[in-house]
Amino acid sequence: MNEAQRLVKSKQRVADHGEVFTPAWMVDDMLDLVKPESERIDSRVLEPTCGSGNFLVPVLARKLVTVQLRHGKSEFEKRHYALFALMCLYGIELLTDNAEECRDNLDEVFNAFLGVSHDDQWAQAARAVLAVNIVQGDALTMTTVTGQPITFPEWGYLGKGKFQRRDFRYDELTKRASYEGSLFGELDDKDLFVPAQTYLTMTVAQIAGAAT
Repeated sequence: MNEAQRLVKSKQRVADHGEVFTPAWMVDDMLDLVKPESERIDSRVLEPTCGSGNFLVPVLARKLVTVQLRHGKSEFEKRHYALFALMCLYGIELLTDNAEECRDNLDEVFNAFLGVSHDDQWAQAARAVLAVNIVQGDALTMTTVTGQPITFPEWGYLGKGKFQRRDFRYDELTKRASYEGSLFGELDDKDLFVPAQTYLTMTVAQIAGAAT
């Protein structure tokens, strides 16, 4: 199979959806242009047409290298920061099979890094995160396949095994980014960009409990 064939699933999908995957060498070149940001654990990356994860998977791999370098001596910190690195990746994909494949590919990289099986609590927590971070929808209309506004969780790691989740509507986040230059930039309380929902702090076990 030549490179051109590997970048498409079928001619019909190209015609219907304009589906063409980005080659790995191009992804690496793009990420090298923003190398420090692509390797930072807490940098938040959104791919609005994520496909099967050709862009997000290499970003996760880079983040996990940083996790190993900074927290590899502590298994507790390594695991929690690895999950936080995953929490900072977001994707929107119109096609069902691509969205699921993207989740699977990210899940596989995460599980391999921690050396856990798919039924492990950490793998289940990762699956729960990916279920809400990788959304099936249309990035142009900012809606899900059911017509609802796309909502993304802002995850934060508070330390000592505690995570915080706040949900924001994607259309509001794009307005915020126009002011601050990043999806979850800091704004004063007087601004209208308030969470659609705020959750109590959660442990890995509690996050895993939400896995489907």
